[in-house]
Amino acid sequence: MSETDLSGPSVLPSQASEADKTSAADQNQSLVAATGRIVMVLAVGLSLFQLYTAGIAALTALVQRSVHLAAILSLTFLLRPPFRGARKDRINLWVVLDWALVVVTLYCTYYIIHNLTAIFERQGDWLTSDRVVSIIGTLLVMEACRRVIGLVMTGICTAAILYAYFGPYMPELIIHKGYSVERITTTLWLTTEGIFGLPLGVAATFVFVFVLFGAFLEYTGGGSFFIDLAYALTGRFSGGPAKTAVVASGFMGSVSGSAVGNVVATGSFTIPMMKKVGYRPHVAGAIEAAASTGGQLMPPIMGAGAFLMAEFTNTSYLTIIKVALVPAIMYYITVLLFVHYEAKQFGLEGQPREALPRIWNVLRQGLHFIIPVGILIYVLMANYSPMMAGFVAVLSTLAASLVANSTRWILGKGPPKEEGKKKENLPHFLWREVKMITGALERGARNAVMVSIACAAAGIIVGMVTLTGMGLKFSSLVLDLSFGIKALAILLIGAASLVLGMGLPVTASYIVLATLAGPALLDMGVPLLVAHMIVFWYSQDANVTPPVSLASFAAAGVARAHPMQTAFTSWKLAKGLYIIPLVMAYRPLLGLGKEYVLLSGQVVWAMLATTLGLVAFASTLERYFLRRTTWAETSLFFLAAAGLFWPALWADFAGMLAFVAAVLLQKFRTLEKP
Repeated sequence: MSETDLSGPSVLPSQASEADKTSAADQNQSLVAATGRIVMVLAVGLSLFQLYTAGIAALTALVQRSVHLAAILSLTFLLRPPFRGARKDRINLWVVLDWALVVVTLYCTYYIIHNLTAIFERQGDWLTSDRVVSIIGTLLVMEACRRVIGLVMTGICTAAILYAYFGPYMPELIIHKGYSVERITTTLWLTTEGIFGLPLGVAATFVFVFVLFGAFLEYTGGGSFFIDLAYALTGRFSGGPAKTAVVASGFMGSVSGSAVGNVVATGSFTIPMMKKVGYRPHVAGAIEAAASTGGQLMPPIMGAGAFLMAEFTNTSYLTIIKVALVPAIMYYITVLLFVHYEAKQFGLEGQPREALPRIWNVLRQGLHFIIPVGILIYVLMANYSPMMAGFVAVLSTLAASLVANSTRWILGKGPPKEEGKKKENLPHFLWREVKMITGALERGARNAVMVSIACAAAGIIVGMVTLTGMGLKFSSLVLDLSFGIKALAILLIGAASLVLGMGLPVTASYIVLATLAGPALLDMGVPLLVAHMIVFWYSQDANVTPPVSLASFAAAGVARAHPMQTAFTSWKLAKGLYIIPLVMAYRPLLGLGKEYVLLSGQVVWAMLATTLGLVAFASTLERYFLRRTTWAETSLFFLAAAGLFWPALWADFAGMLAFVAAVLLQKFRTLEKP
């Protein structure tokens, strides 16, 4: 036997084993590379599609939302594993399943687009294929929600579907006739009353475009410019950027008239700015959502509902603006207090001047980014749609960046962070600009996944609320449940507005509530304008109140934070949205009495007492004032808030005494510290 024969058996298995490992590694690398390329093409294609529909040619709502959801679900299944620990970097059962889900997603959404006319014609007379596609499509959205949002939101969606199905077995107060699986699933998938309804419509239009705007700012350097500029201006103060964000969002929201539009417009600047100074992502998003919601309450615009209020109450719009100003300022004081306490508790102190960037240097390097912002503000103030404003913002940001970079290249200078390096050649320069554009397009689509999935899942809740009539039923029931108690009726109206806000825009929610609940408040002695202002304030709460809080979801998308965590935090920050309308019913915060006569002395006293009560209330919730409060101090702040909100002079004095005592204890203990 030769040497070769003797050595053969001991070498060949080893060689085969190494070859198998190399082959498996190559296959895994090929899989990762192929998935990455498909994700990039899908994300870039989605961003270009959104830009096209935003500024060039609008499509039918169901078609536009179907294409959007198809891309979002596909990105979800390609990027998110089915559970923690599942590997997506090698060929296995879960990867095959995810690719199968992508194929099924594309078919279910293509089915709507291809059969759109027929679907409209056979409303209610559904085919077997309609039913099957609807069931599968609904399950796809719920699975994507489970992967991206978590089990809580998925559980709420499941409960909403079960409520629609088991209606006859519900308690008497919420009983209904019940609906078949066919009716439920086709409503959710083949109409704009469910998954493809208002929440996804918001996400698929101007929210996506403004998220894309934020991605372009990030990739072109505009985001860094605004962050550095704000940091240079406010970095010396405790939590300064967040306070600046609150004021800026209030101003912009007042002008734009859209809470969600304001979140994605100003949030592109303010949320990264807050994160940079140390705010946690979900807190930064919540601050932006709460501040933007307040923009709907701040004159001069106040959203479309304010114009309707003027018509309903036969009052001049100027009067609406005057009476709305002080309560809106109170709301922002509350948000600012929460922001300040957050900064103090987490040690977000200001920086020394030497550690901050120089304002002149920041302006010199990024002054061209002010142009797109100026254009954005002009377009919003010129009453163009938020979607068109976002489209213009993206293009103007890209144009400003290309002009600035081309000028630097012609002058032989590199990007600001690479000044002093050798001038790059033209092909390298052009390739860098192309990579920047495609990177921004891809990043924008990836950033939009979370908010779009949240809104698609919210559409399930919306669809079931609309189908079962739960919204209108709840609005009428709350009046019977109040037993003639004004405060209880107002709180129940707030709960009804939340349910209505799941399925209706803010303006529509205000109209329904004003029609159903307004007369009851008038019967209880609430003045006409006050009653409508209470309803108008509560119609905003769906923006920041879980489980369907569109402004919070939009902010979470910009902040890259968990949507429900952001929603609950914004709900806490926006507590003034619930307290101030309640106080309006008992105190002349609007400056008007029952006969619309100015009650100057009472008005000033009511405003002062309510403002101090809000301070005490915020201190109670956060357990902080000058420093962390003890339980005794927290109790005093709670008693102070209760007394200052209670509509009686003796309660005001008792509340003020409790407030002063709590402040003195805080001050005394602070001075005692070494």
